[in-house]
Amino acid sequence: MPSAMLMGAINADGVAVDVTIEGEKIQTVRPHESVRHDGSGVDVIDQNGYVVLPAAIEPHAHLDKAFLAETIENPTGDLMGAIKAMESNRHLLGIAETIERAERAARLMARNGYSAIRTHADTTIENGLDSVLALLDVKRRVTDVIDVEIVALCGWPIIDGPDVANQRALLRDALDAGADLVGGCPHLEHWPERGTVDAATDWFLETATVYGKPVDLHTDETTDPHVLGLEHLARRVAEGFDHRVTASHCVSLGQQSVARQRDVAELVATAGISVIVLPQTNLFLQGRGLNPMPRALTSIGPLRTAGVVVAAGADNLQDPFNPVGRACPFETAALMITAAHDLPGAAWRAVSDDARKALGIAPVGLVTGSQADLLAIRATSLREAIAFASPDRMVWRRGHLTHGLV
Repeated sequence: MPSAMLMGAINADGVAVDVTIEGEKIQTVRPHESVRHDGSGVDVIDQNGYVVLPAAIEPHAHLDKAFLAETIENPTGDLMGAIKAMESNRHLLGIAETIERAERAARLMARNGYSAIRTHADTTIENGLDSVLALLDVKRRVTDVIDVEIVALCGWPIIDGPDVANQRALLRDALDAGADLVGGCPHLEHWPERGTVDAATDWFLETATVYGKPVDLHTDETTDPHVLGLEHLARRVAEGFDHRVTASHCVSLGQQSVARQRDVAELVATAGISVIVLPQTNLFLQGRGLNPMPRALTSIGPLRTAGVVVAAGADNLQDPFNPVGRACPFETAALMITAAHDLPGAAWRAVSDDARKALGIAPVGLVTGSQADLLAIRATSLREAIAFASPDRMVWRRGHLTHGLV
């Protein structure tokens, strides 16, 4: 017999359905029947007034920095101000307190309807392996409610500078310690007296090849149109790279001509690279002092038209890179509507279906046989769910109700 029956929930298309769950899987999805079902061993859950959706995925977080906004200030409010603030205040941080903040953030995300998180972990000379070790511990602590994937976010420079050898070795140590992906910021090599964006990209791909790891790079997180490392990344991957590649941010693509955007988008599609757009943090950090002020988002339309998977994430959570944020998929979806001109359906897909594709996670849906990773929220439609983001929610993970009172 089914272990649970969700009665009368509205799906994303606005249709009332009854969903039965057995074990970890959805057993049936039928049009809603007004008759109260009753049966031994079945938990009948009245979902009238709720919208039920596949659980969300957070494709780009920084759990190691979460909730540092009161501890470390960013007086300039831009990207380099945030980076320098972190560098100069590392002495305030440690593994134990990082675990506490990161676990708090991960469990909040689970309560809000995420079933998986990809988090970047600062892997810098100043920070050593502290963030990686802390997040590996958090990954184990929260396995009952959410999956965590860790990207070793390599510091910079890695091409030209006195600490290049040590920085490169540190990334290798992070991968040996258990980090799941290779990460880095090639665009930061563009700063004066640094190396080159392309050379850094090449090294990250070469390192990932040696370790057999996927790659998720902070790519072109700048409104400077002269920085466009995404094009080189796409060409290199298309030439032959055997693992999944994700390009996060890609802000400068939005500063190119329409023709240039289309050309690069075609390259990215050919290479099979997924792109993560991060509206909240990029709208806060990017474009300061420019007139007219850009939206500081990547070229979502041309990328999607070319066939690129474009997912959306929240990025930073109440830290020097973003002083706000609620760790909520409906917040990110709302920003995709207002800032990226998505309609509600596309906005929700960006934080759910497309985020799963970007991370290589098996699809989930309200269909027979799907894993029962579900989110029910008090609302009468998907649009209303995004607009109000009601705290009245229920979350199922692999068929088990983990959050919400019945």
